[in-house]
Amino acid sequence: MMKRLVFALVCAWICVPANADTWLLHNGTITTQDAAGEVSALLVEGETIIGVGEAQALRAQAKGAAREIDLQGRRVIPGLIDSHIHAIRAGLTFAQEVDWADVPNLTEALARISDVAARRPDDAWIVVPGGWNAQQFDEKRAPTRAEIEAAAPGRPVYVQMSYAGVLMSARGLTLLGLSRDEDLPGAARFERDPQGQMTGWILGDLPAIVDLYERLPKPSLQEAKRGTQAFFRALNRLGVTGVSDPGGHNLSLHQYAAVQELAGEGALSVRVRASLCAPRAGQELADFQMLAKYSPMFAGDDFFRFNGIGECVTWGLYNNDTPSAEQLTEFEEVALWAARAGLGLTIHWNNEASIHHLLDAFAHVRAQVDYAPLRWSIAHVHDARPQTLARMKELQLGWLVQNRLYFAAPAFLARYEAERLSALPPLKEALALGLPVGGGTDADRVMSYNPFVALRWMLDGRTIAGQATREAAQIPTREEALRIWTQGSAWFSHEDARRGVLKIGALADLAVLSEDYFALPVEDLARIRADLTMVGGRIVHAAGDFAPLASQ
Repeated sequence: MMKRLVFALVCAWICVPANADTWLLHNGTITTQDAAGEVSALLVEGETIIGVGEAQALRAQAKGAAREIDLQGRRVIPGLIDSHIHAIRAGLTFAQEVDWADVPNLTEALARISDVAARRPDDAWIVVPGGWNAQQFDEKRAPTRAEIEAAAPGRPVYVQMSYAGVLMSARGLTLLGLSRDEDLPGAARFERDPQGQMTGWILGDLPAIVDLYERLPKPSLQEAKRGTQAFFRALNRLGVTGVSDPGGHNLSLHQYAAVQELAGEGALSVRVRASLCAPRAGQELADFQMLAKYSPMFAGDDFFRFNGIGECVTWGLYNNDTPSAEQLTEFEEVALWAARAGLGLTIHWNNEASIHHLLDAFAHVRAQVDYAPLRWSIAHVHDARPQTLARMKELQLGWLVQNRLYFAAPAFLARYEAERLSALPPLKEALALGLPVGGGTDADRVMSYNPFVALRWMLDGRTIAGQATREAAQIPTREEALRIWTQGSAWFSHEDARRGVLKIGALADLAVLSEDYFALPVEDLARIRADLTMVGGRIVHAAGDFAPLASQ
């Protein structure tokens, strides 16, 4: 079975032909993030930028060969790169699910369920996979079972809230055979009201919620391909041109087939850098050794490329704040092998309080092999202290930051003293240290995939409820935040010289924004969209005044 899955991975490494169009983008404010600073025009040939500066000079350079796009004064930025998003998994089912990301109220959220119900067969599941929070709704509460059943009468409905709970309709519970606590996986339990009646909500921890989701029907390969394209188009509408996907413990190797086939067909609109999680507990080293034979570091092309191992490197260190000596030794063995094999590595770690275990393990590995050229990283650590960041810098590690604290509840934040609460996390400190930092969302089960929500959070430090978690001294400038989301993210895939920057020789990945990121009030940044998105010189999204370009 493992060998068949490895063969499927190998089939994905197919080059995509370059686009041969020549474009002149002019009459805009173009943020290059290069020595040129801001310019008014770009010349693109095929997938590459060949000219930066003023329109007149670039017209002469093009010798009449370029098709022109009048930017009408709009801001252009390098394409955004989400350095930690479960995009492959999200794409599998996106076309069949209900998206509640950034929905302002329950009325609209429930209307979306009704809309999907009207378009799908009576026996089809209606699924909200996560990426929302009750605090985003005007009502400041989650839906009830009565409300989802009124929105889709008699239908199986599944609504997941992060990895904390699931709300199901009566028919959904019946189809999955769930009527008692004993029917539920792991630590899951039915929520009951004061009278002892089930509310429809099932509460549990991450493994239990994952288990519940995995009981839902799986999409066919063609459905997964359609979903992947739909999700990537949603990202394109937000100016996202690239993602680094950390796999995830609930993404199996065979589930990469949809994105791999699309890559082979030249049908991806987002560049994907994929890491591979350990497939089997207890067999991590052997499995990675087999996979590396067929998928060496950087295997693939500019649209789909293998970027190493993680975010689950060994199961013993996954969501484990009290690892044993044996579990730490197992991790060190895999990390040491990866360093010698020249593989990238990223690891999921949640808590500052326990990260010393992980950093000590990295120190043991680095004493034997210099892994610095491989650009290894730690993801999350939302409550990192400055001294932890300093040690990460000393150990030549990078930091993948997501806006998880944007959804943090006041009760969660109350456990931090005032000094800590003013620096969650200390972004400015990380930049001052020269620590490599990449921006991301960790979407789509936990967070919204909207990068401008994440950018706003970087720049105001406020949760969805408005609670401040970062003082001014720890807030980056707009330019710094944008760089984290572009060149910063590209650094982790060894591409910061040609992605996340608009300069001669760089890939033509860019976004023309609906509103000016540098002028809009911080509190309004989340409403920014891309009016036009280009990936490798190919227009993958066009709206508004640029809509006629959508089919070109």
